[in-house]
Amino acid sequence: MPEASHQPPAIDHEPSRAASRVVAFLEVLLCSGFPTQLALGGTYVALGFKVLTPDGGLATGYVVAVSLLDAALVISLVFLFLIAHGERPRDILLGSRGAGSITREAALGVYLVPVAFAVALLVLLLTQRLAPWLHTIERNPLQDMLRSPRDAWLFALVLVVAGGVREEVQRAFILHRFTRWLGGSTVGLVLSSIAFGAGHITQGADAAIATALLGAFWGILYLRRGSAAASMTNHAGFDLLQIAQFLVARRSGLVTSCWWLSWKLVAGG
Repeated sequence: MPEASHQPPAIDHEPSRAASRVVAFLEVLLCSGFPTQLALGGTYVALGFKVLTPDGGLATGYVVAVSLLDAALVISLVFLFLIAHGERPRDILLGSRGAGSITREAALGVYLVPVAFAVALLVLLLTQRLAPWLHTIERNPLQDMLRSPRDAWLFALVLVVAGGVREEVQRAFILHRFTRWLGGSTVGLVLSSIAFGAGHITQGADAAIATALLGAFWGILYLRRGSAAASMTNHAGFDLLQIAQFLVARRSGLVTSCWWLSWKLVAGG
């Protein structure tokens, strides 16, 4: 009579779909920017650095330092989570095609900068005409931080790194996680755009709406192209165009509501 096998039953080590969704949700939360900015801001204060200037405005050093450090931290987390799941960051963020494709996508983003500007301008015109009560902030405190060419260069750096690069890496990762684990790309696009707008509510309700729609535009660009290269250059180009326009308007004394909204979008990322 053959001996009974005493081998234990095979154990499936593949994580359940529910567990994968929980992990994906936690990764999205950590890469959303809110936990990292809170942690960095608290650390900055704990180390004794000043957040406010003597006249009550935000200190340029605080905004620049927290923005750049947060960009480095969020991008590092995105790479860490992708690699931990056996995914290639380059494929997820920039597509699986060659370097020539990345160049073409980046050029497309620059070409579409007027479209992003049109989105923001359309929101401005509609809110001014149909819902003027959404103009909840008369003067953004961040606009007083542009006092010198040095400030302009510092903010240009922040806009490219923290806006164009970090936020689009972040958006691509979040949309990728939603597409695979959290309800699909449409759900991810809607929720991430709302969160993007809500993060700018301190710049005014109208600016929050404008940035939500811009976030949706950049998200659609990533989903349609399979690469964040176009949205990166478009986002960075849009922001740099706004700061250039604001500086020109400020120098000429023509600070209209258009420049006011433009700066609020710049200040928000």
